[in-house]
Amino acid sequence: MPSFPRKQLMLGLALAGFADLSQAAGFALVEQNASGLGNAYAGQAASAQDASTIFFNPAGMTLLPDRQLVLAGHLIKPQARFNGTVSPAIGGGNGGDAGDLAFVPNAYFAFRLTPDVHLGIGMNAPFGLKTEYDSTWKGRTEAIKSELKTVNLNPSIAWKASESLSLGAGLSIQYAEATLTNFAGAPGTVKVRGDDYGWGFNLGVLWQPGEATRIGLAYRSEVDHTLEGDATFSAAAASNGGVTADLTLPDSASLSLFHKLNTQWDLLADVTWTGWSDFKELRIVRNNGSTLGLTTENWDDTYRYSLGANYHLNDKVILRGGVAYDQTPVSDAYRTARIPDGDRTWIAFGGQYHVSDRSTLDFGYAHLFIRDTRINKTESGVTLSGTYEGAVDILSAQFTHNF
Repeated sequence: MPSFPRKQLMLGLALAGFADLSQAAGFALVEQNASGLGNAYAGQAASAQDASTIFFNPAGMTLLPDRQLVLAGHLIKPQARFNGTVSPAIGGGNGGDAGDLAFVPNAYFAFRLTPDVHLGIGMNAPFGLKTEYDSTWKGRTEAIKSELKTVNLNPSIAWKASESLSLGAGLSIQYAEATLTNFAGAPGTVKVRGDDYGWGFNLGVLWQPGEATRIGLAYRSEVDHTLEGDATFSAAAASNGGVTADLTLPDSASLSLFHKLNTQWDLLADVTWTGWSDFKELRIVRNNGSTLGLTTENWDDTYRYSLGANYHLNDKVILRGGVAYDQTPVSDAYRTARIPDGDRTWIAFGGQYHVSDRSTLDFGYAHLFIRDTRINKTESGVTLSGTYEGAVDILSAQFTHNF
């Protein structure tokens, strides 16, 4: 029986929403609003600028108006290009650009229940990935298409415990769907599809030591999935059958600062930890209990650092800027064609325009410089060796309305 390309199910699983190549390191998606993109998402657990704080720190809802709706969308264009060799030679090119243009939406609604209690709900995609090479490329035995979609429903509550302290909590109800393909030799192209529902939670604290300063601490829990689906072979129907794979989407914690320097300038900072070291291995199991594939992952925990600033040009316009550095959890020894991830540096800018007393429009743009990475991966007796070059462009817009 042909060996199954091991990483596929995992990758497909963790792909957030509708994106084509994750924009934070690993396969996390930090694009949860447009209002934070211009700051490279610095200070999001403390800024509480709108109802998207439901994702970043639910305690921030205590700073919002009585009722607020946020609708945001992101156009994301990643690039991932391989250059190298395969041994033994099986023919084919370098695969083209494995990235593609994608659209990722977010939506949030928050309202005041009592003077000190706020409720809210968000719909977002916290993880996601898609890579797709030319079907005849030289690395086709390791990967052709890897796609994961997640949709996360996030009901939340916030309580203003005192004039300086707010607490928040939320529940994550998450759907994950994965589709993965590669060429398996004589049995043809193998396709694996699986899906599952899982749940987790998020917690937040917002402390205001003074009128000009806010400090936010937020935590999002792991979400466990057991993906159930089928493996199908285009030229060997007898090998088809059901498969499962356990996947733990990692937890994360953020410490953020928002400081109003004066009437015109705001300063923002953030450090976020993500527990990627949960990925020790990926084991894919047939319904009869036999192992179809086993890959050692050995990912590392990562940190993301960001700094940003807002300039209040006048009563209607705010200008934003930011930079960030995002570590990859993948070392050279364990990199695969399905996730050719590398450290990334963000440069971002954006702004906000007050359309009326109740409505605002936000926009943002970011360019991500991805460090060139190396791959030397052997699967099913075929070794893929070479380098990857990558970059990402993100353009976002958001409408916010107060009722």
